[in-house]
Amino acid sequence: MSLSSLSHIMSFFGGAEPTADDVRDMVNETVLLVLARATASDTNIKHLEVDAVREIVKEHTGEEVSAKDVRMAAHAGLFDVEPLERHLARVAKKIDVHDRVMIAKALAEVILVDERVSGREVRFFNMVADALDLTAANVAGLMVTH
Repeated sequence: MSLSSLSHIMSFFGGAEPTADDVRDMVNETVLLVLARATASDTNIKHLEVDAVREIVKEHTGEEVSAKDVRMAAHAGLFDVEPLERHLARVAKKIDVHDRVMIAKALAEVILVDERVSGREVRFFNMVADALDLTAANVAGLMVTH
């Protein structure tokens, strides 16, 4: 699987209903997409952020992506078809809360990597959390147990 092709996300945009196997790939591609977009959220893509995305993607998906893959995903043309917020809202309905929280926490790691948080980055994080239908309790790791 090549995360950088975003093929599962693209098929989902095309209206295809993902299979159980496709859902995991879609989560992995969404991790790359959100983290890559975060590098551009403050309009200044830093090498440190790109390296962090590569490391975090590897940690959470097991897939290696190049710096070029991260930069390409940050500016993916698929948002001409559907805005990131709408895509995340659609994906949120297909993936469980633990995957949604993982994406938000990974995003926070990328934002914090340069030890400076801009207002744009905060707005981006809040948009992602809202689109993924996460509450503050979810992001804090508080899940109702049965």
